[in-house]
Amino acid sequence: MILYHGSYVEVSKPDLLHSRPNVDFGKGFYTTPILEQAVKWCSRFKRRGNEGILSKYILNEEAFKNCKVLKFESYSEVWLDYILSCRSGKDETDYDIVIGGVANDKVFNTVELYFEQLIDKTEAIKRLQYEKPNLQICFRNQKVIERYLSFEGSEKL
Repeated sequence: MILYHGSYVEVSKPDLLHSRPNVDFGKGFYTTPILEQAVKWCSRFKRRGNEGILSKYILNEEAFKNCKVLKFESYSEVWLDYILSCRSGKDETDYDIVIGGVANDKVFNTVELYFEQLIDKTEAIKRLQYEKPNLQICFRNQKVIERYLSFEGSEKL
């Protein structure tokens, strides 16, 4: 499987030391199989005056058989609870890989309204059901990255 990572630098050796806590699926290395989505991630850096660098990887899909994987098929109550747990720094799960929808701008707004208790969970799920999920694959275990993810190259956008 081909995966992409959008950044302002080439990431030839992904490591968890440089990842941020309190994001969608917790501290991890975030990738996507959707080229357009990774290009969009790069555009955030370009708007700030940095370069946009698209790094490309090959994922050995044996990882899905040999690792502890959590996969969300859609935006759901379980996805929402997990995102809130990770973003608030309360996630204590030990998943190696988490796969699911991105909390993009529209989704993020709904999540924030729920997080701030301005809407309830039922309303949040109702709003999210109309959003088409993008896809992110978060690697949360350094050994899994080193064993299953191979850097293929990068390009400046």
